[in-house]
Amino acid sequence: MSAAATYEAIASVYDAYTAHYDSEGWIEDLLLILERRGLHHGALLDVGCGTGESFLTMLEKDWEVTACDISPAMLAVAAEKAGDRARLEVADMRELPRFGTFDLIWALDDAVNYLLDTAELEAALRGMRANLAPKGLLLFDANCLPAYRTFFAETHEFELQDGREMTWRGDAPKDAEPGSTCEATMLIDGAVFATHRQRHFPAREVLETLKRAGLECLDVYGQGTDGIPRKPLDEGTHTKAIYIARAA
Repeated sequence: MSAAATYEAIASVYDAYTAHYDSEGWIEDLLLILERRGLHHGALLDVGCGTGESFLTMLEKDWEVTACDISPAMLAVAAEKAGDRARLEVADMRELPRFGTFDLIWALDDAVNYLLDTAELEAALRGMRANLAPKGLLLFDANCLPAYRTFFAETHEFELQDGREMTWRGDAPKDAEPGSTCEATMLIDGAVFATHRQRHFPAREVLETLKRAGLECLDVYGQGTDGIPRKPLDEGTHTKAIYIARAA
């Protein structure tokens, strides 16, 4: 199942599924990191914005927001939250249009892991670079190998607000290799609902791809299950890597 098909399928339950995320707190932490790199108030391009949780905090801070996602259904949910406060566009990050010039571009919550090889990652990064202001900053996160050896290899069950039972069934091996493509299946009341297919990108690959895409990496942070970004990145223990870059 493609990323587009997956998120079209889960749009109606995505917010319930992620209700335990502290998106606002995490974004505040990311903004503090970006401010140390000179971020100033301006325009945001949110790539892979999903249901809009990733940009609501920025709207409250009076940022000018443009957001895109490959799934029209996810964007429809985002539009209900944003109203006319944000420009929302359907777009595939591998073929990202030129939406304008942005002081900050981000792709959050492992959006880039749905790209299945370095060529797709490079295409996405080139598209983001083309939308950066001269002193603009790019931030994105990518799942590290421990995420695939745990969450993508485990089964978790919980009840949706409407009483239905949702199951996350990780199908990855607990010894998944670097660069692996891993899958997890979502079921509702025992019926297959969607399949998530992601690729692990080792930090070395990401840094090399950034350079090929005309970007300079400024910082790399690691993040564990506590959700707090820290340096240095430890690919053996951190579940997520966070990259900050600018046009080279």
